[in-house]
Amino acid sequence: MANVFAIHSVCSSIATFLQNTYPVSSGGQPMPACTFEVLSSNQMAGTQDDNNRVSLYLYRVTVNEHSRHQRPGRMPQANPAPLGLDLHIMLSAWSGSAMDEQVALAWTIRQLHLYPILDASSLSPEPAWSADEVIQVVPAELSTEDIMRIWDALEPSYRLSVSYIARMVRLDPDLMSEARPVVATRWDYGSEART
Repeated sequence: MANVFAIHSVCSSIATFLQNTYPVSSGGQPMPACTFEVLSSNQMAGTQDDNNRVSLYLYRVTVNEHSRHQRPGRMPQANPAPLGLDLHIMLSAWSGSAMDEQVALAWTIRQLHLYPILDASSLSPEPAWSADEVIQVVPAELSTEDIMRIWDALEPSYRLSVSYIARMVRLDPDLMSEARPVVATRWDYGSEART
């Protein structure tokens, strides 16, 4: 469980993991140079260059279906349940060369297949992850219509893409300060308070 920096931490940790494990060669063949970066919606919409890279774009956040029943009631609880989120991430290859684009994306897909778990040791520390925290990164099926809607909204030309879900990212509520309950209120109307 973590604080509100968890979403960014998961995305940047995936990019860092991929960047740190990207090889110089594979199967005796040199790998194309490639960088991995997290892009905001504004950056994604403004991207026009063909530098060799794989972008991670968080296009949707949903409440995890298995944690929906844990919602707090009207009155705050002493120990409210964390909010479980699923992060929908689109990985897109950018390159001026078909080979570089396809090789970089194929390596990325294989790497996430081999290492689908991010634990607290591989996540950036800002969210104050608990020691037993685990985020699973799984492939997600994104329909052609959904892919086209995303790219139409962003404006750059379509790029070869694949979708993943990072689950379950649990956000802790902020700790509420201990205070005595309110037992009465006094309201006074008018220009002067009566004694």
